[in-house]
Amino acid sequence: MNAIENFNLKSNLAIITGGAGLLGRKHIEALLEADADVIVFDINDKALEEVKEYCLDKYKKEILILNVNITKENELEKAKEVIFDKYNKYPDILINNAAIDPKFEKNSKVNKSRFENFELNQWNLEISVGLTGAMLCSKTFGYEMAKNNKGVILNIASDLGVIAPDQRLYKQDGLSDEEQNVKPVTYSVIKHGLIGLTKYIATYWADKGVRCNAFAPGGVFNNHPDDFLEKVTNLIPMKRMANIDEYKSSILFLCSDASSYMNGATLNMDGGRSVW
Repeated sequence: MNAIENFNLKSNLAIITGGAGLLGRKHIEALLEADADVIVFDINDKALEEVKEYCLDKYKKEILILNVNITKENELEKAKEVIFDKYNKYPDILINNAAIDPKFEKNSKVNKSRFENFELNQWNLEISVGLTGAMLCSKTFGYEMAKNNKGVILNIASDLGVIAPDQRLYKQDGLSDEEQNVKPVTYSVIKHGLIGLTKYIATYWADKGVRCNAFAPGGVFNNHPDDFLEKVTNLIPMKRMANIDEYKSSILFLCSDASSYMNGATLNMDGGRSVW
């Protein structure tokens, strides 16, 4: 097989968790463009329907959308049955992409994003989706891959799974230290944890034909305020954030036979930020 053919995903079946979000949709595009069949897990029914219609319009291909709470094993088992009934097989590819984007009260004098104010229930919620959910999905579908001696698990980490967040990026003039926003502790813990989960799975099922890698992207430009953009680009050797489509080729590489000898690795793609 030549190098180009290694990127083809025809006859592959892929699950993307949190696939109705901003980058999740781009992961879907990458796999559809390589001719894979795609299943999307999310808990937002409206967003699921929107992404299904989008794929029909753009690619003339139907994806399977399922409202699944990935923190609940019984829902994952039911989804597994639905998938097998439809495709007569289990997925060959799993992209653990789901995460919670935390929302905090902006007008409160007690800034709950700060470590000293961070609430246990928020910690438990975000860890349950971003880390426990990835473990449960890997357990549920990775086991079937191992029985079939073929599969790829890709965990979506972050450059902040490799380095610590620079809290100076979020500092705003006119606010006391207690009021300043910070990148919450859960983000770092989850993204670092996903890299640890990657290494565990990569060695656990290596003899069963299942590869597991992590992808550590930098921030994507999404109409950020000019002051934030100036501060963050000063931390990046390439002097810019990523474009929205810029990660698609990496997702395809990591999910296809193009990366057939890559296992337990973390692919950093952050414009060089983690090098400084």
